Amino acid sequence: MKTILLSGILVCMMVAVQADAQQIIYANMKEILRAEGDTLTTLKIEKRSKNQQMLMGGADYKISVDNNAGLSRYLKSRCFAVRADTSWYVNTRKVRYKRFRFGGWYAPAVWVQGKLYFCAQPVGSVAAETITPADATRLRGEIGAAIASSGLVNDRVYYEIDPETSKVEFVGREKMLELLTNFPDLREAYQEECSEAAAVTRKYLLRLK
Repeated sequence: MKTILLSGILVCMMVAVQADAQQIIYANMKEILRAEGDTLTTLKIEKRSKNQQMLMGGADYKISVDNNAGLSRYLKSRCFAVRADTSWYVNTRKVRYKRFRFGGWYAPAVWVQGKLYFCAQPVGSVAAETITPADATRLRGEIGAAIASSGLVNDRVYYEIDPETSKVEFVGREKMLELLTNFPDLREAYQEECSEAAAVTRKYLLRLK
């Protein structure tokens, strides 16, 4: 009797864990807003190495499905976002900052006050104004791009995706102060910060959740 009872408890626990460990894929922002994603349990989420990012570009995470090439291709090229439990990932192939591309794969993200914020390398004017190595600005073509890429491989900033327009905006100092308008204590603390790096921005974004 005890064995049967214990087995039943273990089964219930396994079901509960599986129910909690949901992985949901979304084709676009509209599906996120309508909560109409497809639920899976087989996604493989891997952190990409710095060497991979330096040589091939792209974001921090690769998401795929073992032994399912078709679904893996969909995740790589057509899926917009993935939610695994409480963690979000945005397919950077599907977004741009102004006319600049982020490359493929997935960037970690947070959902705050009805908007999605993802963490990725600085691109375009963000890279030029904040972090790009000085030598890279004096070179052109593949050599200059390689130097810029290697210099930025460890740097991350946050971007906001507007759910209504899908427009991507850099979350720099001015934007962060705007977001903190109704939180005077946080705003005052943020004004003491000297960085627009992802670690600093994330700290304040999470306080707004």
